[in-house]
Amino acid sequence: MRVRGFEKVSTSEFKKRAQSLSMSPERLYNDIILPKRATIGSAGYDFHVITKFTLRPGEIKVIPTGIKAYMDFDEYLGIHIRSSLAIKYGIVLVNQEGIIDADYYNNSDNEGHIMIAIKNTSDTPHIFEKGDKVAQGIFQKYLVADDDNSDTVRKGGIGSSGK
Repeated sequence: MRVRGFEKVSTSEFKKRAQSLSMSPERLYNDIILPKRATIGSAGYDFHVITKFTLRPGEIKVIPTGIKAYMDFDEYLGIHIRSSLAIKYGIVLVNQEGIIDADYYNNSDNEGHIMIAIKNTSDTPHIFEKGDKVAQGIFQKYLVADDDNSDTVRKGGIGSSGK
């Protein structure tokens, strides 16, 4: 029985989100690397960039990963910048931590396609090479309040749960 892990999104979903990239989406799709831990003691699963690009000073880019995550309903996947990128190069996540909810998986809008928004806070351009590690995902349990009464079903992707 599957409990948590990663899959590629469909080729059609990937093509929708990756059209702005420099290479053919079909070729990039075949090269997607599923996240994995670097060592047996690592908490995070490394996400890799799928194509070479430059992030200019002050620039924000939203990177399609081609990945979706499944997990137990009382878990989420926290997306964090790799500390070496932040410390050495001033690359940060725009939202500080990305929260991938369990019901984001296979949602009707984007299949749960994980997108990573990064910003270059330094005064030097940073070049990402295809396959570079950009972020890490950590599965975590969460708790709900005694009086929780949420009954809304997710129908879309990023921002679909309201303002």
